[in-house]
Amino acid sequence: MNFKSIEEITSFLTPYADSLGIEIVDVETKIKPPSLTIYAETEDGIDLDTLEKFHNLINLPLDEFDVYGGNYTLNVSSPGLDRAFKTARDYERNMGKDVEIKFYAPLKKGIKVIEATLLGYDGESVTVLYNKVEEVFPLSKIAKINKAIKFD
Repeated sequence: MNFKSIEEITSFLTPYADSLGIEIVDVETKIKPPSLTIYAETEDGIDLDTLEKFHNLINLPLDEFDVYGGNYTLNVSSPGLDRAFKTARDYERNMGKDVEIKFYAPLKKGIKVIEATLLGYDGESVTVLYNKVEEVFPLSKIAKINKAIKFD
């Protein structure tokens, strides 16, 4: 089976995404059953019409690129509102915005989840404004960080 890496797939698809103003934020592959899921986003969020255009644009080129060396299912999706930050770009895109942070172990007073404003990221830690105090948390202590979801 001729299986392409996530890096190869992402690199191959980036020009197609760029042509639609889309950013590929994650690629997921599964062997059984064979499937490829591309998670795409735009600065203002992504709609179903744009996801469908992207799917149609990449479907045939991916067949020629031969991701799996056989048949597979292609999915193109939004990453979802509560997607964990994975890349430096995720942190950059959310500077100055409210985030939710889940810790592996509780902080003071048993708190395991906080909502704060993201102020900085250096690859090893995040700086946030929490309860009007600037705090630095090492990424090694954070189980998940994502956009804070607020319903008005």
